[in-house]
Amino acid sequence: MSRTTAAADPSLPDAWEELVTTALLGTDRRTPAGTVPGRRAPLALLDAAALATVRRRAGLRPAPAAERPRPAPEDRRPALPAAAARRLTLLLADRSGTSGGGRRGTAPDLMELLPQWLAVANARGFAAPPESLPALLDAARGRTDLRPAALRFAGPRALWLARLNPDWRFALRSTPGGGTSVPGPHDTDGIGQLWQEGLFAERVALLAALRSRAPAAARELLATTWATERAEDRLMFLDSLRTGLGPHDEPFLEQALADRSRNVRATAAELLSSLPGSALAERMAVRAGSCVAVDHTRDIPTIAVEAPHACDAGMERDGVVAKAPAGRGERSWWLGQLVEAAPLDCWPRRLGGRTPQEIVALPVADDWQGELHAAWCRAAVRQRNASWSRALLGEPSAPEAGGPGAVSLAERAKLLGTLEAGERAEWVAGFIETHGLSEAFQLLGVCAVPWAAPVGRAVVDALNIARDAGSYPWSFSGVMGLAERCLDPSESGRLDALLAIPDEPEDASPGAGGYWSEAFQRLVTTLRLRAAMLAELTPPGP
Repeated sequence: MSRTTAAADPSLPDAWEELVTTALLGTDRRTPAGTVPGRRAPLALLDAAALATVRRRAGLRPAPAAERPRPAPEDRRPALPAAAARRLTLLLADRSGTSGGGRRGTAPDLMELLPQWLAVANARGFAAPPESLPALLDAARGRTDLRPAALRFAGPRALWLARLNPDWRFALRSTPGGGTSVPGPHDTDGIGQLWQEGLFAERVALLAALRSRAPAAARELLATTWATERAEDRLMFLDSLRTGLGPHDEPFLEQALADRSRNVRATAAELLSSLPGSALAERMAVRAGSCVAVDHTRDIPTIAVEAPHACDAGMERDGVVAKAPAGRGERSWWLGQLVEAAPLDCWPRRLGGRTPQEIVALPVADDWQGELHAAWCRAAVRQRNASWSRALLGEPSAPEAGGPGAVSLAERAKLLGTLEAGERAEWVAGFIETHGLSEAFQLLGVCAVPWAAPVGRAVVDALNIARDAGSYPWSFSGVMGLAERCLDPSESGRLDALLAIPDEPEDASPGAGGYWSEAFQRLVTTLRLRAAMLAELTPPGP
């Protein structure tokens, strides 16, 4: 009898699960039914599995054909120039990146240039080549910082693809209306239905889209269900009011000050304090003004501070957190919150008509200067007040360059963010010229890209000085990487003289000269590559 005939024996099992279990356990431990233990048991199991496979395939009923996917939407934006399309393929193919330590050689890091390439392509309104969309979505999947620009460039076809591949579902969550189409501004029935029946993410997207085009309508829609929303949802919805925040939002936010959730109350108070003319801002001005005054009895005018002795119910309702963090005194904690929320315009009236610079220059009695100036810093950032930011930053060439109230680089960076790009660049350049690069990394991060000429010159000069001084080169790798992405490409010509390996001082780090030459070579190569990228993305003239 042949093996096939033996396998057809009806005494052998054909239940698929039984065969799988026997195969997993092994025929030494579990012999197939109708088969004696021994050398033929494995062959009998395989014959039975082959027969069962044929039966399963032959008996499979065809399923109804799935609905054919709808064609991808058309992208009406102009196509990329051919050279730019080839460049995009190269940028997306370079997925290796570089390690945080060690030497990188002279080759540019292409993946670090992709965000800049996407920004220019989006600014010039090009559409992504269809064949590049899978690689573009894969890159955005691995780097969340790429997603906004990558999805904007990919356009409507990215969402079409994301619905077909689970790996790209992030695009549906990251794009407003990605999971569902947001009704048009005149579709009141559609807006109401989606707000009442949609998933939370869909409702957030709807509110954000509506807020950007019709702030009052978005606020009124939120008010219809505010009382029945969960606390965590109310917090997210309330945060959407930052877009287009204005005086008309004040009545709604005042009601939110009585919310059951402390986080909702705090957010409402923060938004109201960002409106200098709001009733809450005026209440905070009165409270803060009662704590701060000019003492004229001293030899020179001095700011005297009398911090609150208690946090009453009215203060708590207006967003003041009563319990101080560990290590903070209660009175200084309350004072800081009052001053931070008070309109900065109230202080010249309160302090003798002085300008912000004159107020900041006044001495403060009893060691309250740090607390008071730090609160003014937070207020300047919250209220986007450039005059107060200038006063608090001080001159970039001052010792420590910390300014009267900026006690950390992070706070200085926030204050700089309230200034115009040109003024910001001049201040950072002055800081670098006086203090070098070791303290400037965070400050460089707030400068507009590409860096303005003063910043670029200051960075290159400081790197050159550090190289000539034999400084430890690896400590400047972060600034060098930032320069590769942010220096104006036209600066490459100024760097040619820095490509040679310099003579190393006796006290220099071993191999430092070679590292500096290598780093400057990579910088020049990257700048020239960026210049080529910009040229490729420039549409041809008429």
